[in-house]
Amino acid sequence: MLEQLLQNLKALWLARRREVNAKYLRSLPLADYVVDRWEKARELGFGEGSSIYDSVLVLGDVRVGRDTWIGPFVVLDGSGGLTIGSNCSISAGVQIYSHDSVAWALSGRTADYRHAATSIGDNCYIGPNVVVAKGVRIGTGCVIGAQSLVLGDIPDGSKAYGTPCRVVGPATLETPGG
Repeated sequence: MLEQLLQNLKALWLARRREVNAKYLRSLPLADYVVDRWEKARELGFGEGSSIYDSVLVLGDVRVGRDTWIGPFVVLDGSGGLTIGSNCSISAGVQIYSHDSVAWALSGRTADYRHAATSIGDNCYIGPNVVVAKGVRIGTGCVIGAQSLVLGDIPDGSKAYGTPCRVVGPATLETPGG
């Protein structure tokens, strides 16, 4: 019985992989061939038209607006509250936190985790592999360049990148690092 189930699963995976590759020229993790990204977003209570890959880790109180795309292999930590606005693009590998365990670790587990709400405004682009620390507010209409470490607030309409992340100018329709 188990062997038959595994054979059926492999056949489904192979058929879906070929179908998706022919249509979109991409190869996905197994679950993303069978999980509907928009249905998952609806089940999580996200806004209409939003989508979230199955490979995304979602913890705690995470609220997402309308028409927001959350890419693969993202971490959304809402243990201290996380809000992401409408019309956002959260790229692959992004990690957004609303807690840290620094005091807990340094104290030998006697101190508590620290929590602070984190938010991203509407119409934001968060580049691949960005890490957003707890308590950060990224304003509306911001662009955060790839591999940035965001430790402080980013004002509305800003383009920012780096480690640590710094505002470098106004957000425009050009490439985030350009």
